[in-house]
Amino acid sequence: MCRRSAPSPSAGCSGPPGDPGRPVSRRVILDTDLAMGAPGSDIDDGFALALALADPDLSVELVTTVNGNTDVDSATRLTRELLRRVGREDVPIVRGAARPLVRAPSSPLSARQIGSPSVPGRSDCAAVALVERVMAEPGELTLVAIGPLTNVAIALAIEPHLAQAVREIVVMGGVYLGHTGFAGMPGEFNFWTDPDAAAMVLASGASLRLVGLDVTRRVRLNRNDVPRLRATDKHFGGFAADCTQEWIDHLERTTPGDDWDRDSCALHDPLAVAVVARPELVTWRPAFVTVERGSDVTRGVAVTDLLGSNAPPAANASVAVSVDAEAFRDHFLAQIATLP
Repeated sequence: MCRRSAPSPSAGCSGPPGDPGRPVSRRVILDTDLAMGAPGSDIDDGFALALALADPDLSVELVTTVNGNTDVDSATRLTRELLRRVGREDVPIVRGAARPLVRAPSSPLSARQIGSPSVPGRSDCAAVALVERVMAEPGELTLVAIGPLTNVAIALAIEPHLAQAVREIVVMGGVYLGHTGFAGMPGEFNFWTDPDAAAMVLASGASLRLVGLDVTRRVRLNRNDVPRLRATDKHFGGFAADCTQEWIDHLERTTPGDDWDRDSCALHDPLAVAVVARPELVTWRPAFVTVERGSDVTRGVAVTDLLGSNAPPAANASVAVSVDAEAFRDHFLAQIATLP
């Protein structure tokens, strides 16, 4: 049972270390199921945190963790390790939900149970921390959710007014113009893992921007980028190069028939981070979106009305429908190269 504590003081609106007077355009909370750090583990969530820390137009004020790509304890530990690698141990971490709202935790092909006997983040609830931080400064904080939406849904259940207090919620999740092409996981992974949470967030009335597989599959790292990452001669660059090589190798072993993952890997979560300060990287369309929660045949599928007519229902989100992949790639690699 989680108990609420006094709200945390604001971290302010100062710029990144080394440039204390530079204003930032967006202050963000990142909610993540980070798995980057173990050999062959998914890297895009770790790269998303790295990009958020590197981008001078963003200020990361809190990281919350959730079960998804790995168990929540491992996600918390690996988040702490990544922050330590880039010298940002000042960023607070709060451990979140260990399982979906209703269903038992799933074991997708990409999951990697890393395990940790101790949790190096705060032991209180991520959902409570989200409520405290957002409600303390209405309209100031953007929530970027790049894992299953369990923490966000619980926060909205604790305090429904959070939907109006948050500046916006940017979600990496869903497929809106196509499908996953995988019968065993008909919905995109984050929605499929906790469709009940996704449905709650979509029905909340919050300002939502949805970045789904339609666009994130098109932004990629390939094997030629590995030496480019390593050539920065920086500690994080070498780590990033090793993780990228291992993840591409893992994808080719486990999904040999998938043309998307041949010699490359997608940067799903970093794109969701990038559009917070650079929304022009993608094209947005208003849409009414719901999520299938019933049959396993349609579990997690985003049912999308792109409002081609003037008929109701009204839009509840802006959906990314195309992306300038080269502009994003240039931005991503340039920012990652600045990390120590």
